[in-house]
Amino acid sequence: MEEARDLDRLDSLKRFREEFYIQPEMIYMDGNSLGLMSRRAERTLLEIMDSWKAHGINGWTGGERPWFYLPEQLSAKMAPFVGAKPEEVMVTGSTTSNLHQILATFFRPDGKRTKILADELNFPSDIYAIKSQLELRGLDPVEHLVSVNSRDGHLIEEEDIIGAMSEEIAMAILPSVLYRSGQVLDMPALTEAAHRHGILIGYDLCHSVGAMEHSLHDWGADFAFWCTYKFLNGGPGSTGGLFIHERHFGTAPGLAGWFGSDKEKQFDMEHTMTPAPHAGAYQVGTPNIFSMAPLAGSLELFEEAGLSALREKSLRLTRFMMELVDQELDGHGFKMANPREDGRRGGHVYLEHEEAARICSALKAEGVIPDFRAPKGIRLAPVALYNSFEEVCQTILTLKKIMDEKAYMKFENQRGVVA
Repeated sequence: MEEARDLDRLDSLKRFREEFYIQPEMIYMDGNSLGLMSRRAERTLLEIMDSWKAHGINGWTGGERPWFYLPEQLSAKMAPFVGAKPEEVMVTGSTTSNLHQILATFFRPDGKRTKILADELNFPSDIYAIKSQLELRGLDPVEHLVSVNSRDGHLIEEEDIIGAMSEEIAMAILPSVLYRSGQVLDMPALTEAAHRHGILIGYDLCHSVGAMEHSLHDWGADFAFWCTYKFLNGGPGSTGGLFIHERHFGTAPGLAGWFGSDKEKQFDMEHTMTPAPHAGAYQVGTPNIFSMAPLAGSLELFEEAGLSALREKSLRLTRFMMELVDQELDGHGFKMANPREDGRRGGHVYLEHEEAARICSALKAEGVIPDFRAPKGIRLAPVALYNSFEEVCQTILTLKKIMDEKAYMKFENQRGVVA
């Protein structure tokens, strides 16, 4: 524990912990599912609510944060998080609706190229969207969804993905970070290989945005999409984001809606759409302003902390946690299934255990909030903005106590409705 306290004393980011609502007697290790609320996110949400109260409909163009321009303002702030030009990013929709937009716009089966490449460890919602878009085009997902297999059930080898790239693949949709194991895929290498094979490629950044740096524009990725309620701390169901490389500007949105219009033309109410000349064209309906508002405050914290510093601390936190797992939990039946190498590890540690569901229940009873992933996964995410090294130490010592005392035995080994 003293080592943890020493690390906390040397932590240059420790002041940001005070920006968040940290509940007493609780250690929150689930920031890769839902980030904690910050005081600034609360402030900007309340500001937008006050704007509605004070201005009514005039809030669209009046007040301190006119709602009509809020998506573009937030997008410009978001762009550095993914290594993009401001005009290539749009805060809009949700992870899945943005993937649907990308597929509807850019998946154009032609000749032999009628298949979409993904991986068998991808998040289910992405696969649902891909299958539904194939079916809408009269294509059988069994034949036209090419799923790259994992060799061990936890990791995907980039050479296997590249090996599946053929002249039949029109598009590849891959995660930046695998949601279970936390593996970081080599996006620059995958992008280069896809383009060499004439394939469009895009990434689900849900488990990397806000936790690590990206260079989507320079890598040449065609598109990407993400949520903002995990590491970005935008709140439950907060508005998602998408990236469209500038070389694709002018491609008509597959799912057209009035908020994708050129803002100077939008209220002309013409039945012929004039799309925005940038990523804004891929918006659909009127934005949910209350779901965007917390991001205005949350993104301020990231600008002040710096992504490089956050990534460096995140790696130190997870490295420290892995060391403690090795020291304290040996012989208790845990398997560490995340990559140990810094360059291949995202923002969480992934443990597997046959009693994982009841172990997670026991942790919660002790005030430690983990994340269970069926059938036997435990994700622990120490977040650089608000978690401490002492909390990491307390988490693993609590886990050791639970295992030593077999305290997990009093819980059922099954997940709750939400896990």
